[in-house]
Amino acid sequence: MRLLQGTPFKNIIVRMPNWIGDMVMATPVLSDLRKTFPEARITAMCRAPVCDLLKEDPEVDELFCFRKSSSFSRHSDKKNIIEKLRRGQYDLGILLTHSLSSAWWFWQGGVKTRLGYDCNGRRFLLSHPVPLPENIERQHLVLTYKMLLEPLGISLSDTAPRLFLSDKEVNDAQVLLKQHGVNKQRVLVGINPGATYGSAKCWLPERFREVAKKLLADPNVYLVFFGDQATAPLVKEICLGLGPRVINLAGLTSLREVAALISLCNVLLTNDSGPMHIADAIGTKTVALFGSTNEIVTGPYRSGVVIHKHVDCSPCYQRTCPIDFRCMKRIEAEEVYQTIQQVLKGSKKSKLHITA
Repeated sequence: MRLLQGTPFKNIIVRMPNWIGDMVMATPVLSDLRKTFPEARITAMCRAPVCDLLKEDPEVDELFCFRKSSSFSRHSDKKNIIEKLRRGQYDLGILLTHSLSSAWWFWQGGVKTRLGYDCNGRRFLLSHPVPLPENIERQHLVLTYKMLLEPLGISLSDTAPRLFLSDKEVNDAQVLLKQHGVNKQRVLVGINPGATYGSAKCWLPERFREVAKKLLADPNVYLVFFGDQATAPLVKEICLGLGPRVINLAGLTSLREVAALISLCNVLLTNDSGPMHIADAIGTKTVALFGSTNEIVTGPYRSGVVIHKHVDCSPCYQRTCPIDFRCMKRIEAEEVYQTIQQVLKGSKKSKLHITA
């Protein structure tokens, strides 16, 4: 494959991943591109509403947002996307997605240099196909994204995932919390009991509730629960009767509002999920519960405590557990509570993994 090092690209488009967590883990690519091509125009192409997380990003010149099409509008939406790509006249396109369709869009859209991993039968659509890393299942996804830049002469950096919030967004989040009695003297614990991919990634609801009760024994602690519309009923059930120091925002916030609120939390208790990566990117401590997935690949990149029991069938990457859910059932509420307490006291080192 011909290397691209030294090519003076001026108009770059990056197809960002579709999932919240994956998109956050891909943000170092934007930083590394900006450092290498300081004068170039960089466009981030991403599905809505995930693209909203990049709205305040100073290293992105333009957001190319699009929505997942329904069966009724799919043809016209694809046509509009391709036409917009053609108008953009991009001289470099980087595909951080692995789909055939995303490569086809770039090819149809006239993106001159198309750089992406050689997978899913799309090699003929890429001007510069890159072999998948040999260690793809044994290295962090952030590293896998960065390795795609090597043909550009960009060596692996130590750039970490990052998100940017405006002062107004943080101030608005502070006002909301203050309305619920939370001030700087209080301890705020965020709790995210859901996960988009499936129930196999989710700890038991009754144990989230048990941990919440233990935390609320301290009158200085407030809890804020996060979730989308789909998980709102579950969160409501967990919060039922827990008292006024519990703030249930499931289904009531945008992604950017969630990010601003997480930035004000002392710690976030979460499954392997998008909010976990949001917390990691903005510097909020996390206690992350893993079962069906692999923390080596998708765990908190910068810092965080991961509790993962590593039973013989984990990671399985199933959406639902086909057997007895042993990976999550072996994580006890008392262990999670004590871990949160230790994180709040600052006695845990970063990148700590509890694997008993």
